Amino acid sequence: MIITNKMGLPQAFVEMAKRDYALAPDEYRATSLLKGIREAILERRHGTEIESDVSDMIWLLFGTAVHGILEHHKEADEEIKEARLKIPIAGKTLSGQFDLYNAETLTITDYKTASVWKIIFGNFGDWKRQLLIYAYMLQRIGFEVKRGEIVAILKDHSKRDAKIKPDYPLLPVKKVTFDFTAEDFSATEKWLVDRLTAITEAEKLPDDELPLCTPEERYNSGDKHAVMRNGRKTALRVLDSEEEAKNWMLENGGDFIEVRPGEDKKCAEYCNACKFCNYYRDHVKGA
Repeated sequence: MIITNKMGLPQAFVEMAKRDYALAPDEYRATSLLKGIREAILERRHGTEIESDVSDMIWLLFGTAVHGILEHHKEADEEIKEARLKIPIAGKTLSGQFDLYNAETLTITDYKTASVWKIIFGNFGDWKRQLLIYAYMLQRIGFEVKRGEIVAILKDHSKRDAKIKPDYPLLPVKKVTFDFTAEDFSATEKWLVDRLTAITEAEKLPDDELPLCTPEERYNSGDKHAVMRNGRKTALRVLDSEEEAKNWMLENGGDFIEVRPGEDKKCAEYCNACKFCNYYRDHVKGA
């Protein structure tokens, strides 16, 4: 990746942004597998061409700094910290680096920086899958894992909101825990094999023919259905489904329903490889 520094921030920011683990051929990070197949492959193909400015990486660097502070604590005798694992699976090498493993409690821990909205919405599926991948890798090399935990540092926490909003996190740090079952590990192994097999097949395709990222992988906000009236520019009501819009129109009036496509937030704001993606060029950049 090409790191730029358009704001002239201290060189320490640039050096921290440059830190990265070099992947061997046919090696994929666990975190890359959580992305869309198209995004993961484009990032590998165009890694030396992708450009990012330090100013756009502040929260990523904040997370790196948090990890840097925590990794300097001395682990207990029963703990292993910041270990990178590599295992062969489905013709590829899977690599991953967890933050902490406790051999007494059989718990794997990962530190995250997150928004309070992640906690409020309780959308932890990606966190659980990432922990399960690390746990599966540990079990493959002989370490038993029964549970996982995320220690999330909430970068936008507000003390004021914590006092007045009932569902708001009380503190700027939150621990989210998961218990793992044999079925979880079996499902994780199948998911990994299926994912890496699909990547192997997709790697044979040119950029523009790679499988599209799913709406979930694109953080698509979902299509909206606006009940409109002839001669009026603004909607009478905006609803999530066509059926809801039709029912509302029957009861309240309106002349037609306008479909408003959902926004692909990942493509627009968070995908490093977007400039090499024809979906982004055709449906997001020009929208």
